[in-house]
Amino acid sequence: MRPRGMFMPLVQRFFEHDPAAAALTLETMSHGEAVRVLSALPPTLAATALRNLNVAAAAALVRDLSLEAFRDVVAKLDPQQTAAIFTILPEDRQGEFLDRIPEDIRKSVGELLTFPENSAGRIMTTEFLAFRSEVKVKDAVRRIRSLARRNAPASYVYVVEPDDTLVGVINMRDLVIAPGSTPLGHIMKTDLVSFNAFTDREEIANVLSQRRYFAAPVVDMQGRMLGVVKTDQLLSHVQDEATEDIQKIFGAGAEERAFSPIPLSMRKRLPWLHVNLATAFLAASVVALFEDLIARITILAVFLPVVAGQGGNAGAQSLAVVMRGLVMREIPRDRSWQLILKESRIGIMNGLVIGFVTGVVVWAWQGNPYVGVVIALAMIANLLAAGFSGAAIPLAMRSLGLDPAQSSSIILTTVTDVIGFLSFLGFAMVFQSLLL
Repeated sequence: MRPRGMFMPLVQRFFEHDPAAAALTLETMSHGEAVRVLSALPPTLAATALRNLNVAAAAALVRDLSLEAFRDVVAKLDPQQTAAIFTILPEDRQGEFLDRIPEDIRKSVGELLTFPENSAGRIMTTEFLAFRSEVKVKDAVRRIRSLARRNAPASYVYVVEPDDTLVGVINMRDLVIAPGSTPLGHIMKTDLVSFNAFTDREEIANVLSQRRYFAAPVVDMQGRMLGVVKTDQLLSHVQDEATEDIQKIFGAGAEERAFSPIPLSMRKRLPWLHVNLATAFLAASVVALFEDLIARITILAVFLPVVAGQGGNAGAQSLAVVMRGLVMREIPRDRSWQLILKESRIGIMNGLVIGFVTGVVVWAWQGNPYVGVVIALAMIANLLAAGFSGAAIPLAMRSLGLDPAQSSSIILTTVTDVIGFLSFLGFAMVFQSLLL
């Protein structure tokens, strides 16, 4: 059932007045209700709502729109947004929708979908200002003024040859102060920075952050201009990727949001919770190997969480540093072992300090110096393992072509728990005659 007619003017006014808040409301609704509201909105407002949703949420709603409603809404979206939504749709729905949308939009979307997911070609906008080099300044300004009424982008003006080969760029300040009769070719800058359509977006972000440009052109293999990557949009993509990595590190779905539907959240989290459960049983099985020892020296059970917890925290520190280095592209592949050894050295030095402090505290508490020795040795071993694992796990996943962020924390916790329990109880076994 669609929203009742008497309420639709209020709903439309809400979407017109605050589209971001309205989009958030769509995310908090049940899926069926959100689809009905979106279908009842005029195409322009529905397109505005989709622009304010994350791509996964937008695709989930679009998937269940009627073919006619989808055709009308897509006509109000730019090809980049449509392509982003299409990448998440099931293949059968992609085919159905592509057959219904206008030819010019279908062609643009098809071109965008041929580029890799994180490439310049996938995130570029195809709306930009470009003129031939022989065009006069006054004619270009007149054209820009007419386009400004339609909110055309206007950070830079690009100069292209008749075959669309990019040859120069002009910023708006230089264009405004130049004499009206001057050809654009005389005032353009030819030492411009451009990116191939297959360039990775992280590489683009690094260059643009250093150059402090508002945007950069995207070209094909022949140097023909295809579109523009805007810095604000690029930063948004990088921030989204960073937050997705944070969620994946801890076993949540990358596309999950704060107000995602409960079934989606459970579907993304439960598989990794089962993995975590399996690893917890692995750690418990290590403790079970020393069941008789713990029964005879019960104080050991008190200190097991201390050793494991310190290892987990130390490993998380290493993991955070390495993950940042991977995201910022600060870690060349030929220096991976150098970083692992560095984190291992930090681990063993921290282990010596923390082990000494813990050993003294336990000795003063229990009155037996050998209990302090056992826990000190276990701390050294576990913090060494934590530093090594915190660096090695994400780097190993990268070398295997896997996502380094994908639940690295769960794997790391398993390592530190197992090594912590095994080292502590193993040293206790060696010193058991002195602990009784």
